[in-house]
Amino acid sequence: MPLRVLVADDSSLFRRAVAEALSNIPDVEVVGSAPNGRLALQKVADLKPDVLTLDIEMPELDGLAVLEALRQASSTTSVIVISALTQRGGRLTMQALEKGAFDFITKPQGKSAEESKATLVRELTLRLRALSHRRQIRNILQPGAPVAAARASGQAGAAGARSSLRSDRPASTGRAPSSRPDVVLIGVSTGGPVALMRVLPPLPRDLGVPVVVVQHMPPVFTQSLAESLGSKCTLQVREAADGEKLEAGRVLIAPGGKQLRLVTGPDGALRAQTTDDPPENNCRPAVDYLFRSAANNLPGRSMAVILTGMGSDGTLGLRLLRRHGCFSIAQDESTSVVFGMPKSAIEAGLVDVVLPIDAIAAKILAIVKGRGT
Repeated sequence: MPLRVLVADDSSLFRRAVAEALSNIPDVEVVGSAPNGRLALQKVADLKPDVLTLDIEMPELDGLAVLEALRQASSTTSVIVISALTQRGGRLTMQALEKGAFDFITKPQGKSAEESKATLVRELTLRLRALSHRRQIRNILQPGAPVAAARASGQAGAAGARSSLRSDRPASTGRAPSSRPDVVLIGVSTGGPVALMRVLPPLPRDLGVPVVVVQHMPPVFTQSLAESLGSKCTLQVREAADGEKLEAGRVLIAPGGKQLRLVTGPDGALRAQTTDDPPENNCRPAVDYLFRSAANNLPGRSMAVILTGMGSDGTLGLRLLRRHGCFSIAQDESTSVVFGMPKSAIEAGLVDVVLPIDAIAAKILAIVKGRGT
């Protein structure tokens, strides 16, 4: 069955653009549109779409109020936020993700209508495919209906499907950390802001090592992410500045639109360096870029964590890190919004332990403090 999508935006021009983009995506059906939040809620109740594309800044009820109402109603409609690429848009998007939005895209700024349409089609296609897969996985995990869900997702049987999704699956290698790390590296994409809000706040102020994060996000939004996380963490959280020294108890977020690598300064201190090097895996910042720099500049002195996200970014860099004994953790499938990046690393045999999101902070702390696995 096709994914049924409702489009909500106060701009008739942009509603039409999104609807036309969706019409170009296979197995997607546009079931309606709404010019404001109040009508959007009414149509969600009437039409029960699988997906709502939601503008945040709308009259009558804004996108945040719509998300809150959907949450209170226990709605099963998934939400993809469409946001302006501004500081305000970034702040509102972080709030939307906290309120349960699946993911976001930014309004395209192409040089032509055709370029903008192509961007919309590409970005919506990626998210709708990921969303469709997640819905299948969650159906498999629901008690009482495993067989039909497993068949729908093309798997051989419900038992095998459920087994592959267990949160308590054993470590992929069984290998213990060879030494206490000097830095924790985290790579994450779709679903990342919420995942980071489950991993970083439990870490104590006296963690004793710096944390460096690559989250796939555009410029401006990473600053909003750092501010949002900083308000919830005992660790200091900030967007990384070029040449900034890594400090114990501080979390640095790679700035959107830049690559971030770790280098050793003339004083011997480890520093963050931002560059305009090309995207990798269609991403800038890229997890592979950060991981590769850590493998080259502090071999055997880091720990890597791969969280939810589309694609395979991080796998190649993790392969280099592990040549020097880097211990690695991956988020499990049942708690991942998208099991692309963790799955790629796990299937490559590069992960030491696979954990549900709420167990990862404790594992990081145990290893950093030298308490083993």
